[in-house]
Amino acid sequence: MKYHDEEWGKPVYDDQVLFEFLILEGAQAGLSWITILRRREGYRKAFANFDVKKVAAFTAEDVERLMQDEGIIRNRLKVLSAINNAKLFIKIQEEFGSFADFMWGYLPNRKPIVNDFKNGGIPARTEISDAIAKDMKKRGFKFFGTTICYAHMQATGMVNDHEIGCIAR
Repeated sequence: MKYHDEEWGKPVYDDQVLFEFLILEGAQAGLSWITILRRREGYRKAFANFDVKKVAAFTAEDVERLMQDEGIIRNRLKVLSAINNAKLFIKIQEEFGSFADFMWGYLPNRKPIVNDFKNGGIPARTEISDAIAKDMKKRGFKFFGTTICYAHMQATGMVNDHEIGCIAR
């Protein structure tokens, strides 16, 4: 509830927070979001407080350490993708100045999209999430398809899908 009321749908422009959600959303693939939220502190500890440069420098020994860490989802492909995605995240920062500039550049006028949903009907993907996911896949990102991308957009406030009447809107 705290996450829903205080974070979800609030615009994020800080690359460290965007990287955190990139890791968390990738870990969530095939699982419930509450499962990941319950392990969020474990992820912070395991992934160097989401310091992208430190994660990009993780070694095979770090992978083995992570595979023993009960505070995270111990899926080798997801762990490897987090390290791979950290390296690619840095490349995007170098190309665009920041990851935020890259992501927010997909939105009209770089402003959040505020949807007017009532009683559900929230999509799992959009044309914008399709475009971002396609671009990121072309760059080599893993565990970041259009559905995960749209969840990332929601989490970081690129889209606000709080229903009409929601107190967090």
